[in-house]
Amino acid sequence: MYIADEKRYDTMRYNRCGNSGLLLPAVSLGLWHNFGSGGNFDTMEAMCRTAFDQGITHFDLANNYGPVPGAAEENFGRILKKNFGEYRDELVISTKAGYGMWPGPYGDWGSRKYLVASLDQSLKRMGLDYVDIYYHHRPDPKTPLEETARALDAVVKSGKALYVGISNYNKEQTIAIAELFAQMGTPFIINQRKYSMLDRSIEKDGLKDYAAAHGIGIITFCPLAQGLLTDRYLHGIPEDSRIRTDGRFLNENAVTEELVEKVRKLAQLAARRGQTLAQMALAWILRDGDITSVLIGASRPSQILDNVGMIGNTAFDQEERRAIDEILA
Repeated sequence: MYIADEKRYDTMRYNRCGNSGLLLPAVSLGLWHNFGSGGNFDTMEAMCRTAFDQGITHFDLANNYGPVPGAAEENFGRILKKNFGEYRDELVISTKAGYGMWPGPYGDWGSRKYLVASLDQSLKRMGLDYVDIYYHHRPDPKTPLEETARALDAVVKSGKALYVGISNYNKEQTIAIAELFAQMGTPFIINQRKYSMLDRSIEKDGLKDYAAAHGIGIITFCPLAQGLLTDRYLHGIPEDSRIRTDGRFLNENAVTEELVEKVRKLAQLAARRGQTLAQMALAWILRDGDITSVLIGASRPSQILDNVGMIGNTAFDQEERRAIDEILA
């Protein structure tokens, strides 16, 4: 029987999510990769235990995470039942809907029918009565925004979610749906966007500054750029790498000589800070307090331990910031 580490909250930092009362750990665990039907269940279980023992209370899923779609929720449901029954009130569990999930016209995008039905399915797969955060996974250009917003508001009123969020919405889209949520009194607290040293689009489109100024939390995914911001590809492409074994989200063309040289220089800077490159890349995201939480993925427990090791060193002086910007220019 799993018994959580009594000191699990001693080193993790918790940040208020926007203007809400909810605190999220500075590091959250995402189940996008490595929790599908082809994964090793014992490893999945070990990663979730390790995460919680390190104070990671937030586990982030989506209806289509797998492969196959739904598999990550099913596996996480098994892990919950076996390990975390008595700890449910110490966990923040989130899921999403917005990408294709089942055949036909009702299993995709942002209609009320899809969002409500998908959440019901997700709750069954995970064996839960409610999720803490329910996201719309991507903007729907054809469904009226008010319909999507009202559907999210309805799931909160039904008791099936405590808070709502959005994902992959830019600044203008965030402003538009936030206004609707404000009119309805919906507990909208967070936007989930891609952000890393190699992808600073939330700075360029103004979302990062806007969210910080208007009490909207931001949680970021792909902080290590699918492994590019680690030492994984400094000496070629390993045969067991994601590029070789999957290739859906990162392909060989991304690993250019120019990029590798930049990553080498970043790794040297990280070493001077007493961090691994991955630790520095995660710490950089949290450097100014505008980001609520950074989502990490992992294929083994040791990666989680390495990642959370950066918590005590997220400050960057002006010289370090300048050096990073020059390397990435």
